[in-house]
Amino acid sequence: MDMHRHTVVLGTSGTTPEDVIAVARGNARVELSAEAVAALAASREIIDALAAKPEPVYGVSTGFGALASRHISPDLRAQLQRNIVRSHAAGMGPHVEREVVRALMFLRLKTLATGHTGVRPHVAQTIADLLNAGITPVVHEFGSLGCSGDLAPLSHCALALMGEGDAEGPDGTLKPAGELLAAHGIVPVELREKEGLALLNGTDGMLGMLIMAIADLKRLYTSADITAALSLEALLGTDKVLAPDLHAIRPHPGQGASADNMLRVLAGSELTGHHQDDAPRVQDAYSVRCAPQVAGAGRDTIAHALTVAGRELASAVDNPVVLPDGRVESNGNFHGAPVAYVLDFLAIAAADLGSIAERRTDRLLDKNRSHGLPPFLADDPGVDSGLMIAQYTQAALVSDMKRLAVPASADSIPSSAMQEDHVSMGWSAARKLRTSIDNLTRIVAVELYAATRGIELREGLKPAPASRAVITALRAAGVEGPGPDRFLAPDLAAADAFVRAGRLVEVVEPVTGPLA
Repeated sequence: MDMHRHTVVLGTSGTTPEDVIAVARGNARVELSAEAVAALAASREIIDALAAKPEPVYGVSTGFGALASRHISPDLRAQLQRNIVRSHAAGMGPHVEREVVRALMFLRLKTLATGHTGVRPHVAQTIADLLNAGITPVVHEFGSLGCSGDLAPLSHCALALMGEGDAEGPDGTLKPAGELLAAHGIVPVELREKEGLALLNGTDGMLGMLIMAIADLKRLYTSADITAALSLEALLGTDKVLAPDLHAIRPHPGQGASADNMLRVLAGSELTGHHQDDAPRVQDAYSVRCAPQVAGAGRDTIAHALTVAGRELASAVDNPVVLPDGRVESNGNFHGAPVAYVLDFLAIAAADLGSIAERRTDRLLDKNRSHGLPPFLADDPGVDSGLMIAQYTQAALVSDMKRLAVPASADSIPSSAMQEDHVSMGWSAARKLRTSIDNLTRIVAVELYAATRGIELREGLKPAPASRAVITALRAAGVEGPGPDRFLAPDLAAADAFVRAGRLVEVVEPVTGPLA
């Protein structure tokens, strides 16, 4: 582990999306501020006082969910807290990604640090210790209904905190959690009143995935603006539709940003709008002309999702919660609807961006609509198939994205003997969005591959400086240009890696300046 890595200090408030990504993806160290430790200690005093009273308090001296009516005697409360973790760690299916689990743990720790959950400072510090040691509990794909939060995923994390279950070490090796804790000098936590419940009751998994999805989609939308510009150029389209005054009269912020990105990529091109003598066009097709409107709408959707994520990040999600006046109150803040809705909304926007990108690719390959390009951008059409099947692959990805755009949050399956009779399915919305983003990355990569080949086939016409920078970098990355048919999958994989790593934006911005 890098001992000089970035450190994120958790206070009682102020955590940012960048903090989440730094811990989840950048392995940043986590520390609790003195303010957070004091808040944890103060709320724990309240819980200890309530635990000593004969009156039942939900989560402190009662059972949970549909079993909340039973008062639990003091001698059984430690067992109660262990039992809720063990019984709720009931996930099934493939292991979820390391970055998701780290985000999940960090966000639960963030809520504990607010001082509204009543856990001891020692419990919070042990979560930080696991994160800093690079110990990643095994969390499974299925188990969360998004209400009461991400119960099963968080339970698997809490199980590791107790030294039980399985986890991955910093080298990725799967071992019993107890062995990993011992190897790093971490003592397993013995849970007390309310602590088991407090470790399980949050929207942390879906929120973590939302924050990472927003970061990925921001990069992808800029990449898609670039590939749309390259396609417009390869199709000899007009950049007049990107004029700022046209977009000012329909002032959606995202639309204006996308149009400006495309215009800057196309600056200095000899291909745009000046070579239509053989087949004059009054207007380009919608997939070309309306690219800023579609991508811009998606950008505005991302902005809305970021607003929701910011509110959730500022929240203390637990049930019951400890309030500053000493009250411990049950509530419904664990319901994942706000997060679930925007996760589904993003999947819809992403599917539409993939769809319009595929339509541009198809246009580049169709000799009846490509304005002079060879069929399928093939070297010797008939002998060579060119990029025919690359578009098939892209179309299959688009079709999958359309299925993934069906909202998870519109579904609800009652649970816990009808006590939890309406659930958010936010975890499911987040999981399918991650798949959708993977698909979108590949779709953008196929358009990039086709558009750059189309530009290179326009012999005698000089593309924009930004386009030339893209082509040079893409060829250097192992993505070959026009020529006879060859094994296509490696080229597509290299184009995918190029887009996924953010290289498309990186090579353009030195020419265009920073893009939105």
